[in-house]
Amino acid sequence: MRSETPEIRHLLRYGYTTGACATAASLAAAHRLLAGVEPAQVTITLPRGQPAQFPLAYCRLTATGAEAAVVKDAGDDPDVTHGALIVAEVRLRQAPGVAFQAGTGVGTLTLPGLPIPPGEPAINPTPRRMIAEHLAQAAVESGYCGGFEIVIGIENGAELALKTLNPRLGIIGGLSILGTTGIVRPFSCSAYIASIQEAIDVARANGCSHIAACTGAASENLMRTHYRLPDLALIEMGDFAGAVLKHLRRAPIPQLSLAGGFGKISKLAAGHLDLHSRSSSVDFLLLTREAAALGAKADLQAAMRTANTSQQALALAHAAGLPLGERICDKARDQARAILPPEVTVEVWAMDREGQPVGHAGFA
Repeated sequence: MRSETPEIRHLLRYGYTTGACATAASLAAAHRLLAGVEPAQVTITLPRGQPAQFPLAYCRLTATGAEAAVVKDAGDDPDVTHGALIVAEVRLRQAPGVAFQAGTGVGTLTLPGLPIPPGEPAINPTPRRMIAEHLAQAAVESGYCGGFEIVIGIENGAELALKTLNPRLGIIGGLSILGTTGIVRPFSCSAYIASIQEAIDVARANGCSHIAACTGAASENLMRTHYRLPDLALIEMGDFAGAVLKHLRRAPIPQLSLAGGFGKISKLAAGHLDLHSRSSSVDFLLLTREAAALGAKADLQAAMRTANTSQQALALAHAAGLPLGERICDKARDQARAILPPEVTVEVWAMDREGQPVGHAGFA
C-alpha cells in the first residue's frame, strides 16, 4: 500500500487557546474577589465577538487574592496543551491597569524578536488585552477603581514546553500563553505555525542572515553540520513549509535553506505547502514525468508509477543513473522562489531515510 494517502476528514470539534482559557480563569478569580461569588463556570467574549463558556476546575480564595483554573480543551486539534490546567491568580492593587506575572509553568522571554520584550512573561498581546478588558468590565460592574496583578500558570508547563519550540525561542521555564482569535481550529496547528513565525522573528532580530527550515531532526542535523549554524538559525518547520515561506515574504532574511525527506520535498515540488499526509500525498506521476524528462525508459517509468513509496521511486531512478533527487529539488526551489520576495535566496536539500543527501538545488 502506498504511503502518505490523505485521510478522510470527519466533523471535528473546535477548541480554545491557552489565552482564552487564561482569560476565563482570570475573570472567574476576579469575580470571586470583587463579587464574593464562586462560579462553576464563566462566559467570556472572544476577540471576534463570539461568547464562549468555560467550566472551572476550581475557584477559591488564596492568602493574597483568589485563583481559578480551567482545563484546556483543544477540541480535535493535536495540541500539546490539550488537557492542561490553566491557572490564574488575581490580586488587587491600588495602581490602575493590569500587571502580568509568569506563574509555575509559564515561560519568561530572554531574547528580542517576539512581540513581548525580554524579561516579560510569555503572555502574548491578544491574551493580555483579553484579560485586561474582561477585568476592567468586572471592575466597573463591582464599582472597583483599583488595578490587578495577574499570575498565569500552567500545570506541568515546564515539562510540556520541552515538546515545543519555546527553548529555542529563548522562552525559559515553561509554555507561552497564545491565541489571536481564542479558538483552536482542528488540524490548523495554529500554535505550531505561530511558533515557526516567532522562531523566524527571533532569528532575524538577533542578526541571523541565514536560516535553515527543516522538516525533522535528520535534516536539522545535516544543516547544523554542513553550515555550522547556531540553534537560533535552525527552524523546526515540520510539515509547514508554507508557514515559513509566507512569513519570510513579510519578514525577509537573506538566505533560506529548506531541508527534508525526499517525499516531503517532492510534495513541495508539486506545489503543496502543507506536507502532512492529511493534506497532500506523494505524486508518483510527477516523479515519473520528471524521470522521463531525464531519459527514463518505458519499463522504468512503469515501475516508478507503481512504486510503494517515494524513496522506492527515487532508488529506481538513481539505479538507472538519473539525478531525480536533484531535479525534484530544483522544482521545489522554483515553488519556493515563487512565494519568496526577491531579496531572499533559497536552496533545497532532500534526504533519504538515513539522513543522507539525495538531492540539492543550490542558492545560485
